[in-house]
Amino acid sequence: MLNGIEAVFFYLFAFVAVGSAFMVISARNPVHSVLFLILTFVNAAGLFLLTGAEFLAMILLVVYVGAVAVLFLFVVMMLDVDFAELKSGALQYAPIGALIGLILAAELIIVVGGFAVAPQLAGTGAQPTPPIETRQNTAALGDILYTDYVYYFQIAGLVLLVAMIGAIVLTLRHKAGVKRQSIAAQVARGKDAIEIKKVETGKGL
Repeated sequence: MLNGIEAVFFYLFAFVAVGSAFMVISARNPVHSVLFLILTFVNAAGLFLLTGAEFLAMILLVVYVGAVAVLFLFVVMMLDVDFAELKSGALQYAPIGALIGLILAAELIIVVGGFAVAPQLAGTGAQPTPPIETRQNTAALGDILYTDYVYYFQIAGLVLLVAMIGAIVLTLRHKAGVKRQSIAAQVARGKDAIEIKKVETGKGL
């Protein structure tokens, strides 16, 4: 059970997180949607801190807020994506989206219903190794992440690297009528790059 001050912060973080998540999908400006997404991540990190999962809270802030959400923001601002054209064909995916939503709702109902019927099953899950009483969960998660799941960790890093390179390539598109600097062309210039003229006395500028 949460005490008084923890309950206040829980409801505060939860209310702001749900409200900002709703604004992510309802805001017309895509930049505003990304900013509301960052606010949602920050409040979710606060909820993780209340549950004692400080590692997940810091990862949420560093990875998602500090990298992914900011990357989304810069991509949206630099690509100048026409979201009106993208949203025009969104209705054709409504049946598939509704089906996926029903499946997720059914899964949530099954999980909540199972907890209501047999709440003792919640304590039968795997315990952290080593036990949390002898070591902080951040150190335990670090050991497991860099030993048992090190290859998956490296694969995730490669996926993020490919996404970053793709974003850079998309933003460096050559547009017609825009002058761009060519270092190779400047270095390869010969003596014909400049012209020296002898100006007579009194006839210069």
